[in-house]
Amino acid sequence: MRGRKQREVEEAAVDLTPMLDVVFILLIFFIVTAVFLDEHAQQLEPPPPQTDTPSEPVPVILIRVDEDNLVFVNNRVSDISSVRANIERLRAETPNSAVIIQAHPEAKNRTIIRIRDQAAGASIERVNVILSDV
Repeated sequence: MRGRKQREVEEAAVDLTPMLDVVFILLIFFIVTAVFLDEHAQQLEPPPPQTDTPSEPVPVILIRVDEDNLVFVNNRVSDISSVRANIERLRAETPNSAVIIQAHPEAKNRTIIRIRDQAAGASIERVNVILSDV
């Protein structure tokens, strides 16, 4: 064993610098490509409390949505795409009428939102949403 030199045991080392570079590049990529949406909440306001009883009742346009997402405008079956036309027709007959959406607990939210959008398209500022009993 005279002629052989003993080698020192080399420790394996992992250089983490390239991995950190990749992590920072991925972080920058995800920050730059992230989409920041300016979301607006639907204004579902309850009716204001009444301080005095009105002398004459306000006419109401009642839009009812049942558990099967069938839409009724003043107790007449209506297609969801014709809700706006029905509201405009009824508002022409009684200009100061209020719009109320009566939704069944099993009705889908997208149906109610689409009806509210149709009412907003008919220039209705305030649409009240109530939950039906059954």
